[in-house]
Amino acid sequence: MRTVLFVDDEQGILHALERVFLERDDIRCLYAASAAEALEILAREEVWVVVSDYLMPGMRGIELLSRVKARWPQALRIMMTAYADLAVAIDAINKSEAYRFITKPWNNQALIEVVDEALMRYQLVASLKTEDENVFLSLAQTVELKDPYTKGHCDRVARYAVALAQAAGIGAPLIDDIRHGSWLHDCGKIGVPERVLNFPGRLSSEDMEAVMQHPRWGSEVARQARLPESVINIIFYHHERFDGNGYPAGLKGLEIPIEARIVAIADVFDALSSDRPYRKAYSLTAVRQIMVEMTASHFDPVLMELFTPQMAPLLQQAQAGE
Repeated sequence: MRTVLFVDDEQGILHALERVFLERDDIRCLYAASAAEALEILAREEVWVVVSDYLMPGMRGIELLSRVKARWPQALRIMMTAYADLAVAIDAINKSEAYRFITKPWNNQALIEVVDEALMRYQLVASLKTEDENVFLSLAQTVELKDPYTKGHCDRVARYAVALAQAAGIGAPLIDDIRHGSWLHDCGKIGVPERVLNFPGRLSSEDMEAVMQHPRWGSEVARQARLPESVINIIFYHHERFDGNGYPAGLKGLEIPIEARIVAIADVFDALSSDRPYRKAYSLTAVRQIMVEMTASHFDPVLMELFTPQMAPLLQQAQAGE
């Protein structure tokens, strides 16, 4: 059962948290009035997420979350405090690797979103450790549920990327990783609120920053699950640009791993040829023209030369559901 442990020395806060999650029968919520009580619960229960107050008598929240990190590293740790200064936030991140930092008084919906994202991340890491192809694809489809317009995106990207990898003469072991990395390339979007993913217009700078964090979040999950380095590379680097102006690392040219350069082409090809909340799909002619124009800045020109002749047959197969 998906289990969340809330820790706060104020009973009024614990009662308020209980009311927030009262109707969530898909989550089991446990409550502790001290760090010592929380550690007792953790010793006997499988807790997925720990949400702890910062300033408590005896053991403070940061020390508690640091102990949780040491003994139960798989549990996601969230710090909650009314003392929202930079020093506290940095301490929480450095000492306990806190997943999120929430200030009091909290916004109920924002709190629910953070807890749901943490639960999904726990489940994602646990599932990825199975290294089962069916699980990888199922998880990709779960992430896509957050954005109805991306339904089928990860599977199509995998097909396009594998076709390009084969054309480039890449061997079977790396092709398997490219398929898996393509399925999982957007797994970090579990950390992006649905209202942002489904927003029909131009995003604010704050929301855009949240979207741009998804390669980093996704690669952290993949690394925690001990997936192959090439799969992690795809998740982390698929938004890099050949001219060095991409994110999150700003790599340039051949510094970008070839598996990520391949998936970057496949990802953009599917994005342009599919409907989005803010526009309809482009025609094949328009897609080809746009991507050729983007090659100087975004893509490996050698790989693009291999991919361009494949665009029409790949799109026909995708539209036919093959």
